[in-house]
Amino acid sequence: MRVLVLGGAGEIGRAAARLLAAAPEVEQLVIADLSEAAATAVAAELGSVAVARQIDVADQERLVALARESDVVVNTVGPYFRFGPGILSAVIEAGRNYIDVCDDPAPTATMLEMHDRAVAAGVTAVLGMGASPGVANLLARQAVSGLDQVESVVTGWNLLMAQPQERSWRPSAAIVHGIEQVSTPIPVIRGGAQVREKPLRETTIDYPGIGPGIGWTFGHPEPVTLARTYPQIVECVNVAVAPRYVIAPLAALGSSVRIGLLSRERAATVAAVVENVLPSSPLAALDNSALPPLFALATGTLGGDRAAIGCALGQFPGLTMAEATGIPLAVGTLLNPDRPGVHPPEAVFEPAVFFQRLAPYCLGNPRPESMVVVTNSQWSAAVNAAALDSGSLVTALLRSRIRPA
Repeated sequence: MRVLVLGGAGEIGRAAARLLAAAPEVEQLVIADLSEAAATAVAAELGSVAVARQIDVADQERLVALARESDVVVNTVGPYFRFGPGILSAVIEAGRNYIDVCDDPAPTATMLEMHDRAVAAGVTAVLGMGASPGVANLLARQAVSGLDQVESVVTGWNLLMAQPQERSWRPSAAIVHGIEQVSTPIPVIRGGAQVREKPLRETTIDYPGIGPGIGWTFGHPEPVTLARTYPQIVECVNVAVAPRYVIAPLAALGSSVRIGLLSRERAATVAAVVENVLPSSPLAALDNSALPPLFALATGTLGGDRAAIGCALGQFPGLTMAEATGIPLAVGTLLNPDRPGVHPPEAVFEPAVFFQRLAPYCLGNPRPESMVVVTNSQWSAAVNAAALDSGSLVTALLRSRIRPA
């Protein structure tokens, strides 16, 4: 397999490339980046399997030509509301498979509309195969599969787990994405229809085996794609889990952009400063969290009774955003699904297969059966407690506030 990693010198691109470079099925790995020097440095680190290429992804002709040299294109160039649709269009023109970590709902919807083009070209494109979206979607699929009938789905992720590997006073693509999502109406499913509402709406989540916790609605693709995969869903939101002292400045920045007090660029610069004063330890960052770091909760009916099933990630590929996103991306790339069209992760990956393949790249080399912690509102408190206790050491540390020595 010949793999092209766009944005391969960035944090997420490097995390994915390291795993791909070590995979026996990868015969060539092209590290492509706007900075030729950065791409060359990453390729040198990865050994003879890797080569460097300079690319401006806005150069459509050059991008098509470069894509044709590989079998699959891995796109980590963000923010996706600027670059996602154009890159996918070029890859479809090149006739090559595609996978990304798109975390913006608007370009996700736009790229899903390219489905027929991809089918005609024989191209399989997978959107949003990171942590959230990505792992969260597969947790949702597993939760939904435990119900006879699903009515609502909530996906959630801890905002303070999205730690950069290197702190910077300059806004990253992730921060630019975040400002976009807190300053514009976000898509959610209410009453069986997709609507747009103000972001950061406080949401109480009654999680089986844990109890109530607070999340804040955030603009991610999960409500767009899960409603497409499961059209019977009546309610669907994605939430960020974070303390109020984190949400408050985000809400203020979003409001400032909406009323024209700040430009999006200026708000992103301010957010980069705020990020630098937040807790730098992912463990310390979860002190005020009552919910798992990454989860999906599906409610509906089971055996004729009301039921809620929670699926939480029990093992983690790392404690930075780059690892949590780039490693699942690489695993999805190696699974290499053959299903022409444009799809979200839950439509092409079986959760059991994906989590089995992810397990060797998680902290402590865990058993595959410990990857997902499942709890059910119909189970007794003792059974739910046992399920939670069977989770990972990392989850135990995060949930119990224990600090490693």
